[in-house]
Amino acid sequence: MKLNADVGEGVGNDAALFQWIGMANIACGYHAGDLETMTAAVQLAVRYGVAVGAHPGYRDRDGFGRRSIAHFPGEIKQLIIEQAKALEGICQREGSRVSYIKPHGALYHDMMARQDVYEEILQAVATLPHCPALMIQARQENENDQKVAARYRVPLLFEAFADRAYTAEGGLQDRQIEGAVFSSQDQMIDQVLQLRDQGSVTTVCGKTLPLKADSVCVHGDNEASIEAAKKLYQILGS
Repeated sequence: MKLNADVGEGVGNDAALFQWIGMANIACGYHAGDLETMTAAVQLAVRYGVAVGAHPGYRDRDGFGRRSIAHFPGEIKQLIIEQAKALEGICQREGSRVSYIKPHGALYHDMMARQDVYEEILQAVATLPHCPALMIQARQENENDQKVAARYRVPLLFEAFADRAYTAEGGLQDRQIEGAVFSSQDQMIDQVLQLRDQGSVTTVCGKTLPLKADSVCVHGDNEASIEAAKKLYQILGS
């Protein structure tokens, strides 16, 4: 499992974080970021040999992309394409490329909850050059996600979270609930060790939930995650 982090969002210390991650989810300007921050993040990725992922969100800078926004059919596909291509243009100038897409915030949660949103995102990814992968949340049952993605010939990456609490159903605990985002390095390390060694997480109600993940996420806007990144990198070996 590689460690991935959301970067280029104008929060946290990206320069310190990059040396401890293997994959960078770079904000593409709609929920956060701009040409300058995207360029700086891609340059850091090139310097440290980190894979570049586009991190597109809803056009919602005031809400940091954490509010679900209704769209007409085809509009979500277009916003993914616009943001991914903007980042790809920067990558080409800096000697890199977008190797995967990871939606941000509410768009990510809508993708996981709604088949129509998931399929629009798959359609968008399928049109992009270099055949990037789509990063989605690892769940106890991902067979249907894989089946739908195969129709569009889009490879999937499954991620788990180092710094988020899981519900009994396998979703992420609402950020408004106390304890939903871990503030303790020990919590994060314990969760990553369980993912690595047992292929599972323990939910907020004490249930053991099997999860098979390709990558583990830490959030760049969580100071405790940044402090834990070095240890998590050493645990995962990447």
